[in-house]
Amino acid sequence: MTLDVDIPDPPALDGPQNPGAYDAVDEPEEWSGDTVPHEALATFLQEGAWEDGFDEWRDYTYMTADEFRLVRELGLIRGFDFYWNVSSADVGYQAPTVPEDLPPPYDETLERGDIQGIEEELDELGRTVSEVLETDYIHRSGEEFGFFSDY
Repeated sequence: MTLDVDIPDPPALDGPQNPGAYDAVDEPEEWSGDTVPHEALATFLQEGAWEDGFDEWRDYTYMTADEFRLVRELGLIRGFDFYWNVSSADVGYQAPTVPEDLPPPYDETLERGDIQGIEEELDELGRTVSEVLETDYIHRSGEEFGFFSDY
């Protein structure tokens, strides 16, 4: 099933959070607070990683166009965040959740199961974009990700 919607603008990564708050990330023993990898991920999202990941995700998502309209209306795309985990050399993500106080008419038409399905699909979008970042955009020789060209 393909979701026939326009690709939204990528989320702006507002700032690094505690690595333990991200899915697919093992919290490191010590957090440096370094923002360079976070800024590089934001650049990659702008340069096509978001579009590539979104395009891949929408080819197999179960989210409907009406559900995606809700996601856009609530501004949930802005709630995505991504994190480069130096210790395991992978990208973690944080997917947004649907707020409990939905605006009309969604407050009357969506059931808890529908909301859970939307959140699962948003989580899947985060995972897909995370994988695209890892496999297609992060160059293992880039110093911004803790790698060095002489290794």
